[in-house]
Amino acid sequence: MSSEPDSTSETRKLREVYPAIEPYNTGMLKVSEIHTLYYEEVGNPAGKPIVFVHGGPGGGTDSRDRQFFDPQAYRIILYHQRGAGNSTPSACLEQNTTWDLVDDLEKLRNHFNIEQWVVFGGSWGSTLALSYAETHPDRVKGLILRGIFCCRRKELLWFYQDGASMIFPDAWDKFLEPIPSVEHGDLMSAYHRRLTGTDEQEKLKVATAWSVWELATSRLYIDPSYIAHATDDAKFAVAFARIETHYFVNGAFMKEDGQLIKNADKIKDIPGVIVQGRYDVVCPAYTAWDLHKAWPKAEFHWVDDAGHSSKEVGIVHELITATDKFREL
Repeated sequence: MSSEPDSTSETRKLREVYPAIEPYNTGMLKVSEIHTLYYEEVGNPAGKPIVFVHGGPGGGTDSRDRQFFDPQAYRIILYHQRGAGNSTPSACLEQNTTWDLVDDLEKLRNHFNIEQWVVFGGSWGSTLALSYAETHPDRVKGLILRGIFCCRRKELLWFYQDGASMIFPDAWDKFLEPIPSVEHGDLMSAYHRRLTGTDEQEKLKVATAWSVWELATSRLYIDPSYIAHATDDAKFAVAFARIETHYFVNGAFMKEDGQLIKNADKIKDIPGVIVQGRYDVVCPAYTAWDLHKAWPKAEFHWVDDAGHSSKEVGIVHELITATDKFREL
């Protein structure tokens, strides 16, 4: 176990993602009378099963997410959660809670006839991975988690009310623009009202502002091409913002605040790796550190020259190192 700071990317020989790869199987799995999930399988059909749990909630995946894993060693399963990406219906909030998504992971596992799998998730993906592992620890062979988010009230207030706003004041002003000042005391609720309203023009406007705020703050150095994903893809922005606000105003449907940290004893014997950007503004490092203290068996790796994004070079290095290590798990 290592909790010592890693050296900077300039002095390390950094691992890079595996070459681009296409799925050998794609499909749709009906998980309720409303929801059908998109999935894909990549890599070696006879390899070690690993499931990629995407962020958001509502974020979906892209082709690069397939490249965190050795395709010769792993049977890689990627899927889109309820309402996200290619899953249908898009942006649907009905029957869409953390525990529905936990059940969906079990439905996927059974669909693929997998006894145990490694679970890989970052940001909201770490929230869902932890929720799943604490509910079904016997089904989880290992956990690889990045940018830890446990959806505690203080984490949400930091990013959407008062905290990150002091580090990115220019981006924050743009986040405030669509909301009248009289409603600035509870911005998550103000956004949620508009994203669940009937004014489609306003819905798109606030969805874009919500999504731009998150993408503008996700990297140590602001990347305009990353932000463009929110401004150029209306379907993504609406699903992302609607589903996130739905979860966040409801405290991710946890039974109590801080539930995932408090219940970490349920995963105490599961091998794990925690990767955390030191300057992660979206999911600040104190949550990863709290999880580390509650789950000391997991390896902990600081990335001292990174923010939140899984695309930052130091974080890529640690994630690839972890997936390569878990080939032998």
